[in-house]
Amino acid sequence: MRKMAIFCGAVLALVGAVPAVADAIDGEWCAPVGQRRLMIDGPRLTTPAGARIEGSYTRHGFTYKAPAGEVEAGLEIEMRLMGEHAMLFRPQGTASAQTWTRCARPVS
Repeated sequence: MRKMAIFCGAVLALVGAVPAVADAIDGEWCAPVGQRRLMIDGPRLTTPAGARIEGSYTRHGFTYKAPAGEVEAGLEIEMRLMGEHAMLFRPQGTASAQTWTRCARPVS
């Protein structure tokens, strides 16, 4: 019985040592073309034009209405996480979505 408890404890310790995988839409995202970037932090968003607004947040998605000054001003924007490094960015009324990727961090 004691050996089984030690074994289970060791297995749990190893499982806990596995690095976490990003499975949330939070973070900095870059458009496939040009210099457009946005930042999601829970319900807070910094838009590509730099506006700081709030939107509808879920762990794997984000929706907001693009404010004046944005390329998509006035449109509802829907974003859906597609994996650790990709999300779909779809403005309301468009037939296709863009695939945005996580922005690369400089290595120091």
